[in-house]
Amino acid sequence: MADSVLYPRESAKFIADHSKDVKIKTSAIGPLAKLLIEKSTKNEFNLGSWKQHELNPQASDQAAIDWVFFCDTLNFSFWSEDDSKKFMVRYKEREYTGYWSLCAALNRALDEDIPLRDPKYYSAVTKEQLAHTFRSDSAYDIPMLEERLSNLHEAGAVLLEKYNGTFLTCIQQCDKSAQKLLQLIVSEFPSYRDETVFQGKKVSFYKRAQILIADLWLVCGGQGHGEFHDIDTITMFADYRVPQALVYFGVMEYSETLTDTLKKGTMLRSGDRLEVEIRGCSIWVIELVSEEIKKILAADPSLVGVKWNSILIDNYLWDYRRDHDKETKHIPMHRIRCIYY
Repeated sequence: MADSVLYPRESAKFIADHSKDVKIKTSAIGPLAKLLIEKSTKNEFNLGSWKQHELNPQASDQAAIDWVFFCDTLNFSFWSEDDSKKFMVRYKEREYTGYWSLCAALNRALDEDIPLRDPKYYSAVTKEQLAHTFRSDSAYDIPMLEERLSNLHEAGAVLLEKYNGTFLTCIQQCDKSAQKLLQLIVSEFPSYRDETVFQGKKVSFYKRAQILIADLWLVCGGQGHGEFHDIDTITMFADYRVPQALVYFGVMEYSETLTDTLKKGTMLRSGDRLEVEIRGCSIWVIELVSEEIKKILAADPSLVGVKWNSILIDNYLWDYRRDHDKETKHIPMHRIRCIYY
């Protein structure tokens, strides 16, 4: 990570301070913070919620770590231009779309003895082999197959050349520091280098790199290979879905111009001002919500043991948007096809 690039948190603050079409509504931060704390006290959401999903690994071993790395190397662009025309994977009698279709396809391949977690395999996987792995159970294919193939070839080659063929080696070199691991990821794996220029400054979001670290923390329950002393420095993962939830809860607001642009289905490009403002303000407002939660927890001894950080806030909001699709559908999603999210 070059010194000239602002880290995601600093990038978000800078973007939010200069944003024209996305605004943060500070009056709504307190109510959202209290809602999240309530979810914890009722044990409706916590650090263990990630493992409750049937597709996520239940172990915390090297195989689970390599599963997470494979998934997050391909964790981008699952939205459909038409909700009735979705890429879908049927696995164990259930149908999965969006990000979960990736996980279902991976698990299906492993059940078929395809060694997808092994960089010896995916560094040389052919387009035809990958297309078979991601074969759809609907009439619609996975988006951006060529880009996914390229990401796998690149990542697999780096692991084989420098890291003994496993992402575990990367973790072991970082002294239990999430920030050191973040720097390693974006330095060594170019497809994770989620950066652009805004108002003359080079800014970063590092969505996939940060979610990779978060998923490692979650799959290991914050222990062993997933123990990071600075995990709370990881921000939310600026994507195209969580912003919808942030607007829904009133902590973020789009201008009329931006709303109209998104409702028209205008395709944005990486680095467009509107796209950068949406992503940057999303990160910053969740940092503010996290800070508000910490203040509430510090002032109330009865809440000892309640844990929230930007990772968990992001996960809750991402799940909420998906579980409440009908209620949030009136809020337009920003459309973009890129390898970063």
